[in-house]
Amino acid sequence: MMRVVAATFEHLRRRFLAAALPVLIMCTVAHAAVEQPIPALPALPPPAEAPVEQLTEIVVHASEPRFVAPTRRDRIGRIWAPVFINDKGPFRLVLDSGANHSGINSHVAEVLGLPLNQSRHMLLRGVTGAAAVPTVRIDSFTVGDMEFGSSELPIVTDALGGADGILGTDGMSERRISVDFRNDQIIIMRSHNARAAAGFRTIPFELIRGNLVAVAATVGGIHTTAIIDTGGQVTIANLALRRALESRWSQIKTQPDQIEGVTTDVQDGDAGRTPPLLMGESDQDGVVEIHYHDMTFGDMHIFEHWHLTEEPVMLIGMDALGLLDTLIIDYRRHELQIRMRDQD
Repeated sequence: MMRVVAATFEHLRRRFLAAALPVLIMCTVAHAAVEQPIPALPALPPPAEAPVEQLTEIVVHASEPRFVAPTRRDRIGRIWAPVFINDKGPFRLVLDSGANHSGINSHVAEVLGLPLNQSRHMLLRGVTGAAAVPTVRIDSFTVGDMEFGSSELPIVTDALGGADGILGTDGMSERRISVDFRNDQIIIMRSHNARAAAGFRTIPFELIRGNLVAVAATVGGIHTTAIIDTGGQVTIANLALRRALESRWSQIKTQPDQIEGVTTDVQDGDAGRTPPLLMGESDQDGVVEIHYHDMTFGDMHIFEHWHLTEEPVMLIGMDALGLLDTLIIDYRRHELQIRMRDQD
């Protein structure tokens, strides 16, 4: 699944800054940040005086979820959005609040008759690793009331559980995404700054590392930064959160686990049961409590890339988000609006 940052490539940015290279659009988790281009992997950088191909970084979160509340759309609870490309479709793209850029798989490119540009690559970054991938140029991209003109899209791997690609958060800054899990409906529209309806609980969020949707949360009394990751397969936490939990709750019983990213890189982790996730404050509109299955702890590549290793941080995946009745992400209000399944 998919999703945005710009840390480990800082030294490369400085290296090529003097060469007056064209602008690089870095994909963090939601919004694009401006960076300098780097050459496509694995080729070595050319001399300073030689032209350098752009290499755009796209952060994507990986294979399909293993445990989520089912929906009629794909039976595993993922959020598929209908997208028209070059006025054809709709194609089913996985909504990924952790991806700063959209992408399609090679089958869609073939159906649309789009040749792969092997001379210009984008850097596809997932939870477990990164890989340079070819791109295609499209004339139009339409989802909901959003319409984009000519642009380049990366080719993502087919490890998407049947989806046609990834719908990232580029262009979502003034949008409102409403996902009704019970009725299997997704609506993407311009935000009108509307307050939450009756029966909904509101949780403010801030955008970090570009466009990552981050909320204040607690797990077992441990304060943590919780990143909403609709493209994530499971809920993943860094080792700082594990250490903090074990300091209060003693040893957490875990079993070996592996996380495979969209780049097919695999990292080891440990999956274990933890106290429920609590989001929101009691003095606001109520606390949202989520009892997910297991949490996977690991020293994941993406945490290091985002420089989120020192303090407790977790990625809330679809195993947890899929347990909700309705999830609304209002980027204009910087607010989550959540309806629980026990709400009438």
